[in-house]
Amino acid sequence: MDASEPGSAKPDHSTEVPAGKSSAPVILQILPMLQTGGVERGTVDITAAIAQSGGIALVVSGGGPMVREVERAGGEHITMPVFSKNPLVMRRNTRALEALIRDRRVDIVHARSRAPAWCARRAAARTGARFMTTFHGAYGESNHLKHIYNSIMARGERVIAISQFIADRIESLYQAGPDRVRTIPRGIDFTIFNANAVSAERMIQLSNAWRLSDGVPVILLPGRLTRWKGHEILIEALARLGRRDLRCVLVGDEQGRSSYRNDLDAHVARAGLADIVQIVGDCRDMAAAYMVADVVVSASTDPEAFGRVAAEAQAMGRPVIATDHGAARETVLPDGVTGWLATPGDPDSMAAALEKALALTALEREAMAERAVAHVHKNFAKDDMCAKTLAVYKELMVGRRGVGLVGGRPGGQAGA
Repeated sequence: MDASEPGSAKPDHSTEVPAGKSSAPVILQILPMLQTGGVERGTVDITAAIAQSGGIALVVSGGGPMVREVERAGGEHITMPVFSKNPLVMRRNTRALEALIRDRRVDIVHARSRAPAWCARRAAARTGARFMTTFHGAYGESNHLKHIYNSIMARGERVIAISQFIADRIESLYQAGPDRVRTIPRGIDFTIFNANAVSAERMIQLSNAWRLSDGVPVILLPGRLTRWKGHEILIEALARLGRRDLRCVLVGDEQGRSSYRNDLDAHVARAGLADIVQIVGDCRDMAAAYMVADVVVSASTDPEAFGRVAAEAQAMGRPVIATDHGAARETVLPDGVTGWLATPGDPDSMAAALEKALALTALEREAMAERAVAHVHKNFAKDDMCAKTLAVYKELMVGRRGVGLVGGRPGGQAGA
């Protein structure tokens, strides 16, 4: 039963500290899996911020390789099949979450995906924990049932939108406004994505692994192998560009999509680009990958909710081409300022942008790199994202009990 339905449990946001309750706030983040991606990276970053600010960070997911990163960040991981959309499994998840919240005396449940959010909201309502969400995606609205399913992400007492594009979408589709919605862009870790921190040895190692030749321009498209990431648009653009003096590297895990990988291989062969385009799978050193690239492409045919690739590449001082919709309009300054915006799904527009990027002189590249780095540092810093998220937690903690999270930057001064 949904908490908004008649007769359902209502949150009991008591201001008293339960007997034996530690003064350290307990925050539980929940997401389907800890594989790889922006949702997972944000979860790890906030886990570290909670721990550094004196809180207790719990993460519930179905598991995955990034569990270790959660634990290294100071969090505790609890494995549950919260990736499942099966109603019976979701019911069991709700009961398990309710028991966990009571046992660990969780203050705030922070849901980052739809199926887990449905379970988490009901469990929070039955236990008196506060419930909030981060709206990570531009979810499709193909029918009314889909709209209802998606709407859980706008039902938090606070809703974090990861871009202004998403904030506007939440308001128009779900009538949730500034009273509950907080726009907090994703944050880039500048200790990792810093051109000065990437050694020549790392770049050489990656170049050798990818069989890249010195002096040959490299076009990089990072993104998991799924059709909407626009790999085929880039392949068509390269065919229309007609140049043989370059290499294009598609970086991304197929995540079981072997049929799409086969389609891409066939597309490359039909376009006569087998000696130019290569698909290299996952990359564990994306900072070095950006450094060996001359231009970084995000060719998504559907709008990106944020678009971490464009922000990371600019942090490394690389020219970026993204598609002209979604949050790319926020992350990329167009018309050659920090990159270019191409018409979505249009190979001719993408080819024209590639031609401009590849024609940059050394001085023009240097000036663009300075603008790109400054833009990302000003608007998309990880420390800012963490500080603003802790501030949202603090909003929900105010009045709940005497001791809350440290305000400002993780580990910093209150009120910063």
